[in-house]
Amino acid sequence: MKFIKNILPIALLAFAGQACEDVLEKEALGLQTSQTFYNDPENAVLAVNAVYDAISWDEGGVTGSGHSYEWMFGDILSDDAAKGSTPGDYMEIKQMERWETLTNAPIPSSTWNNMFVAISRANQILTNLPGSAISEEVKNRILGEAYFLRAYSYFNLVTKFGGVPLMEKPVEQADWGKLKRATVAQTYAFIEADLKKAVELLPEKGNYGAGDRGRATKGAARAYLGRAAMYQIGTDNTNGKTWQDVYNATNAIITSGQYTLESNYARIFEMEGENNSESVFEIQFSSANEGWGPGKTGTANNVIQNNRTTWGWGFNNPTQDLVNEFEAGDPRLAVTVYKDGDIVVGEKQEIKASENETGYLNRKAFVERAARPSQSTNSPKNIIKFRYADVLLMQAEAAYHLGKESEARILVNQVRERARKSTQPKGSTAIGASDYVAYATTEGVLPEVTVSGQELLNAIWHERRVELGMESIRFYDLVRTGRYLEALKKKDPSGVSSTNAQKRSITGTINPMPVMPIPLNEASSWGLDQNRGY
Repeated sequence: MKFIKNILPIALLAFAGQACEDVLEKEALGLQTSQTFYNDPENAVLAVNAVYDAISWDEGGVTGSGHSYEWMFGDILSDDAAKGSTPGDYMEIKQMERWETLTNAPIPSSTWNNMFVAISRANQILTNLPGSAISEEVKNRILGEAYFLRAYSYFNLVTKFGGVPLMEKPVEQADWGKLKRATVAQTYAFIEADLKKAVELLPEKGNYGAGDRGRATKGAARAYLGRAAMYQIGTDNTNGKTWQDVYNATNAIITSGQYTLESNYARIFEMEGENNSESVFEIQFSSANEGWGPGKTGTANNVIQNNRTTWGWGFNNPTQDLVNEFEAGDPRLAVTVYKDGDIVVGEKQEIKASENETGYLNRKAFVERAARPSQSTNSPKNIIKFRYADVLLMQAEAAYHLGKESEARILVNQVRERARKSTQPKGSTAIGASDYVAYATTEGVLPEVTVSGQELLNAIWHERRVELGMESIRFYDLVRTGRYLEALKKKDPSGVSSTNAQKRSITGTINPMPVMPIPLNEASSWGLDQNRGY
């Protein structure tokens, strides 16, 4: 089986009705139908690859969408990052940051369109593959991937838009107007059902060969089950999720023996660190010159976040508030941000104030010169979506709420211990562009957490922020823990951002859940109720 980076979009099968009954009764010769297509296991693999393709779109796609990067939501909507670049460049991001997004804005529209393309492609598989003649082993694995990817797509939608139309099977365009928005709780229930089916059908990470790294696994499905439960607990918990649900999901991952923390934190975010021992799920990319066929194979994710004075566009600037969150000597700070004068993979950086909003750029998005894209859309660097460190910290938070404070401290300290032993970022000294140089001493750095009560919960939240900084998680963590509006007031003392976010929050939830507008075209053509405040 070809490496998952070899993703070729396939045309979705469509069929025209025939007028003559005798023609309909005859088997079409030389043509593929929805039944015969999936009888070829290679076709079935191509079909599920097409779903991975759709969830990877961050610039463009078959819908003609524009930019749609997760950091525009997870980082910039939070107190971890600001828009960046030059003041007038891509003002739609600044509108999002201030919760002034228009209903026809390209960023949320692209996310909506791309996720529903993925859902549509997954539904083709889930409808047509069960009756195919391929082996049960291959069939079950591909069905498991399709269930996971449909759930992943709906999770991206519910956390950004609230409840959305639920499609269990392919929907004809003529029936789009019949679609109704589900509630947040109904959407999460749909996601949970899909993820549980994925857990049943998918293999463990270790059962995949090198050519299939990056495919969905039992661990990935369990991770999103835990994340979905955790988000509901802090937002709309009509489904009655508990911290025991989070604990069970994360504990199944931990006890599976499939994952360990990567020994060097600095290596995780380099090209050689892709699909490492703590990778639970990451979006796979390749460079265009690898000959994977027509279409976009890479990503502009790295280019758009990097230094304008060298090869990037300078967006998604880490804030001083994030930098201040790191404890003295924490090796993760230099892996997370860089500033003017820093050496990054052997290159001394010049960051111009006129092309940067905060003085910092995202180090985790940097790509070394040898792998640097020649065009803006073919960077081969993967995008990490879920790490084992996140799983450990999720279980720590669940353990705290279940009264298992000693266990929570052990889990947090496990993450801190790995961080303490990390080297400097790759090529950050004058010694060489490819070296990971150890710090002279780690004495007194990141002492063990010994507190209890609210101080322990605060320590867990702190650890999540510094461990997962600039990985597009912070916004959702703030929302689910009820700290988002206060963080916005601190980021924007004028109060405009927090006021707008409050106006655009879903009501009736545990904590206010600000959401993006349903795209104008879809709200109109699908007959959907618009979100509050738009």
